[in-house]
Amino acid sequence: MNPAPQLTLKAILLSIVLTVILASANAYVGLFAGITVATAIPAAVISMAVLPLFGKSNILENNIVATGASAGTSISAGAIFTLPALILLHHWSRFDYWWTLAIVGLGGLLGVLFSVPLRRTLIIEQKLLFPEGVAAAEVLKVGANPGVGAKFLALATVVGGVFKLVTSGLRLLPETFTAQGFFGARGIAFFGYSFSPALLAVGYIVGLNIAILIAAGGFFSWWLAIPVYNAFFYDHDPVLLHALAGLSAEDAAFAIWRAQIRYIGVGCMLTGAIWALWSLRRSLWSAIRSGLKVGVSRSADMPHTERDIPMGTVLICIALFVVPLFVLYYIVVGSIGVSLAMAVIMIVAGFLFSSVSGYMAGLIGSSNNPVSGITICTILFASVVLMWMVGGKSSIGAVAVVFIGAVVCNAAAVAGDNLQDLKAGQLVGATPWRQQVMLCIGVVASAAVMAPVMNVLLFAYGIGEPAHAGVKPLPAPQANLVKSVAEGMFGGTLPTGMIAGGVVIGALIIALDLYLKRRGSRWSAPVLAVAVGIYLPLDVSTPILAGGIVAEVVDRWHIRRNPGADHEKLKQNGMLFAAGLITGEALVGIFIAMCIWIAKNPDVLTMGHELAGGRWWAAVLLVGICAWIYRAGTPRPVA
Repeated sequence: MNPAPQLTLKAILLSIVLTVILASANAYVGLFAGITVATAIPAAVISMAVLPLFGKSNILENNIVATGASAGTSISAGAIFTLPALILLHHWSRFDYWWTLAIVGLGGLLGVLFSVPLRRTLIIEQKLLFPEGVAAAEVLKVGANPGVGAKFLALATVVGGVFKLVTSGLRLLPETFTAQGFFGARGIAFFGYSFSPALLAVGYIVGLNIAILIAAGGFFSWWLAIPVYNAFFYDHDPVLLHALAGLSAEDAAFAIWRAQIRYIGVGCMLTGAIWALWSLRRSLWSAIRSGLKVGVSRSADMPHTERDIPMGTVLICIALFVVPLFVLYYIVVGSIGVSLAMAVIMIVAGFLFSSVSGYMAGLIGSSNNPVSGITICTILFASVVLMWMVGGKSSIGAVAVVFIGAVVCNAAAVAGDNLQDLKAGQLVGATPWRQQVMLCIGVVASAAVMAPVMNVLLFAYGIGEPAHAGVKPLPAPQANLVKSVAEGMFGGTLPTGMIAGGVVIGALIIALDLYLKRRGSRWSAPVLAVAVGIYLPLDVSTPILAGGIVAEVVDRWHIRRNPGADHEKLKQNGMLFAAGLITGEALVGIFIAMCIWIAKNPDVLTMGHELAGGRWWAAVLLVGICAWIYRAGTPRPVA
C-alpha cells in the first residue's frame, strides 16, 4: 500500500519559510538566554492551519513541514553556541557568509547522516521516549481542529513581540531588575531578574524540575561561589584584584563570574558528557551494527515505514562532506597534517557525540539536550591533540579547535532533533528517508540565513560587549565559554582549579541523580542543567524558574481535575502559548536589530525617558502574562 503524499512542493516551500523564521528567532533567543527550544510543534500547528488553504492536505505532509522546520532549532543552536567565539577571539570582525554557510551547513548535513544508523537502535530497539517527538505526533493526530492551537500561538506571538518592543525598542520599561551591594569588609551581594516573556516561556516548556536545576546553578554561582571567592581568594589573583578596583557590586560580581566561577560549569559539563558516553557505550556499538546490517539487507518488499537513506549512500556522502571541511581546515592552519588530524577528530567526535545527543533527546527532549556540554568536551579533547602537534602557545590553535567544535556542535544538535522527528514520523506512519531528505533541505535553508541574522544582531546589540552605549549586549554564554576554554588551553590561563571543582560537583550531582532514579522519584538531577545555570547570568536563570513554577501549578491543576489523564496532552495549548511568547519576542528582537542596523543609531526607536515606576509596571505585566499562560494551559469546560 502506497503512503499518502509526503514530500509535496507546498509542504517543502512552507517548511523552508518556517525554517528560516524559526531559525532566526532561535538564534536571538540562544544568544540572549543560552537556551533554544524545539519548534516542531508550533510548525505542525501552523502547517495544519496553512496547508489546507492550498488544496487537500494530510497528516504526513504536516509531519514533513514540522520535520524540516525543526532544523531551524538545531542549526541555530549549533551556530550561536560556537561561531560567536571567533568574534570574541578577534579572528572574525563579522560573520563571513560563505564560511558560516559551509561550517554550519556541512556540520548539519553530517548530523543527519550520523543519525541514520541510530534510528533503529534508539527508536525501535531501545524504544526511548523522545518526548517532543511524541508530543508532535499527538498534535498531528489531533489536527482535525488546529484553529484553537493556532489562535493561542498567534496571540502569544503578539504579546511577546509587543512586550519586547516596549522594553528593548521604545525603552519605556526596563529590561531587567537588579539589586546589588557590598556588606561588611569583603561581602558582595547581587540579584537580577530579566523582564522577559520568552524566558518565562522557556521555564514553562522545560518544566519545574529542569528550571529548579538551572536556577540552583545560578544561585550557587552568584550567592555562594562569587561571595566566597571575593571574601577569601581574589587577593591571590593580581589581575582580577586590579580589575575590581572601583567597580560597583554588580560589575565586580560579573567580573569574578567571567574570570573564575563559570569555569565550574565547564567541569560539570565535562563530567556529564563523559558519563553520558560511558552510559551509552553498548548502545553506540549496537547502533553501528544495526545500521550496517539494515543497509546491507534492505529489500524491495521492506515497508516504507522502515526505509532509511541507504547506508552506502550515507557513507559516500560522509566521505564527500569531509573533503571540503578538510580544505577549510587547511586554509585556517596551513598544515596538511594538522588539517587531517582536525578532520579525523571531527568525524570521530561527531559520530560519538551525535549518538549521545540522540540518546539524551530520547530521554529528556531536544530542548534539554546537552549540546553545549558536548561542544566543550570536543574543544578540550581537540585542544589536547592539537597542542601536541602545534604547541601549547600556538596563536591559531584556539581558532582551529573552535572550527572543529562548530562542526561537531551542529552535527550533534541536528542528530538529536532528527531522531525526535523520526519518532514522530514512526507514530504517524511516515517514511524515514523522506524525513531525512527534508531535514537536509531544512539544514541548508537555515544555514543560509545564519550569517545575515547574526551580523544584524552583532551590529545592533553586540555579543559579549555592547555595540553601542546604552545597549544591553547579547551575553552568548556558550560562545563566551567556548572562547574562554579554547583560549585558556592554548594560552595557559585556564583556571584548572575551578574546572576540577566543577568535575567534583558534577560527580556529586550524578550520584544524586542515580539515587533519585533508584528511589523512583519523579524528580531527576541531570548535571547539564545545573552546569547551564552556573554559566548563565543570574537575571536569565530567575525568570526561567518563575516559568517552571507556573508549569508546576498547571500540572497540579490537571492532576486534581483530571486524575489518570494524559496531562501533557491537556497542556498542549499552554505549550503553544509559551512557544508563541518566545517566537514573538525573538522576532521583534531581530526587527529592532534591523532598525538599528539600517539607521546606524542605537536609539532609533527610543521614545524619551523610561516611565515612572517602570520596573513595577513591567513586573505587573509579567504577572499578567503568567496568568495568561496558566489560563491557556488549564482550559475550562464549555458550558
